[in-house]
Amino acid sequence: MTGTLTLYGYWRSSAAYRVRIALNLKGVEYENKPVHLLRDGGEQHAQAFREVNPQQLIPVLVDGDRVIRQSLAIIEYLDDAYPETTRLLPIAARDRARVRALAQMVACDIHPLGNLRVLQYLERKLKASESQRQTWSRHWIEAGFDAMESMLAGNHSTGVFCEGDAPSIADCCLVPQTYNARRFEVPMEKYPTIARIDAACRELDAFRRAAPEAQPDAPKS
Repeated sequence: MTGTLTLYGYWRSSAAYRVRIALNLKGVEYENKPVHLLRDGGEQHAQAFREVNPQQLIPVLVDGDRVIRQSLAIIEYLDDAYPETTRLLPIAARDRARVRALAQMVACDIHPLGNLRVLQYLERKLKASESQRQTWSRHWIEAGFDAMESMLAGNHSTGVFCEGDAPSIADCCLVPQTYNARRFEVPMEKYPTIARIDAACRELDAFRRAAPEAQPDAPKS
């Protein structure tokens, strides 16, 4: 680790949102470098950013000469690089496996089907209407949340948060996805455990400071 961390993100990106939560929980200072995903066709497609991430995706964390891509890899890097601060992965192997599984349900199975480039493809290539895109997003969020609610509600390891009484990588992923669920008008009353954990997380300063509307690049009302 050398110098100031730099996070390339976008105020409403849920993947960047989960990394902001992790940085705040770890108490790590960082420079926020916005990449506007819509302006001029998307700044993530500009050559300058392609040199940072050939995938043309955010978030990206730069730590000195290290460039870390993919949100879950970034969060685990932070946990390893700053072991003296709040742990985002439990110590016990089975607990670590559980929170990784919950995090990956969001980051690998739910979120990718509703992210910007997928919705843009549905609109531009398949000519899907806004209503159809909304229906698409709600379907995949609900499919994922149906399973997550069952796993969280039916497990004795679930506490105030996804795993016990301290936030973990699973909560870093769950809260931004719940934010998206509300954006797409998913009926959250179907998911009382998810809603309860989300509310508990959002009471914490680390989550509040990471919220999309609190970011410097968020539109001003």
